[in-house]
Amino acid sequence: MADKSRILIVEDERVISNFITTILTANDYIVLHANTGREAVTMAASHGPDLILLDLGLPDMDGMQVLHEIREWSEVPVIIVSARQDENEKVTALDAGANDYVTKPFGNSELLARIRTAIRLQKKLGGRGALLSVVFDMEDLHIDYSKRIVTMGGRPVHLTPIEYKIVVLLSKNAGKVLTHDYMIHEVWGPFASDSQVLRVNMANIRRKLEPNPAQPKYILTEVGVGYRMIDSDT
Repeated sequence: MADKSRILIVEDERVISNFITTILTANDYIVLHANTGREAVTMAASHGPDLILLDLGLPDMDGMQVLHEIREWSEVPVIIVSARQDENEKVTALDAGANDYVTKPFGNSELLARIRTAIRLQKKLGGRGALLSVVFDMEDLHIDYSKRIVTMGGRPVHLTPIEYKIVVLLSKNAGKVLTHDYMIHEVWGPFASDSQVLRVNMANIRRKLEPNPAQPKYILTEVGVGYRMIDSDT
């Protein structure tokens, strides 16, 4: 029992909450419930869940406010589960610290994969978020961070310093959607804002890493939001 991951469901609609609970308990998770935003913040602090599934439309406060309050003191993975499909909503939530964004209605397998990815990524991180592993392996793609070497099927891939920085950023957050603004800030600094430069670099990276750049296998595009490096469960 102690080894099971605890997931806090923040959802005021009973039917949806019960549906998600059934999925999670069937997959050996311990489930906690909160019906309001204030209750969610309190339970996140008192119960220490391994992950939070957060609806945005809560009766007492907007889910974004819940996210902001939790992020003031915790890095617990938060996946937004919402019927809101506007791309700006997704970008705002991800930039505010959400780990992922799942739109209702969703498939059971998709939700479970996103949960596994978020929990596993959190376990990989230590200290201030530095990745403990010194290598990244995903099928034919291999990255040795200590040697700054990228190979595909054992063959070296020659990346520019900026391209390498982008690939490392994505791989160290594999499974997590990184917004355009976040990536630009991390790669070029706080005063950069040219998304076209990011797109050009991404196109070059895909030509070097992807078997078919038109149908990316390793780095996926979240339309209007950003990019995501695949994880073993995605």
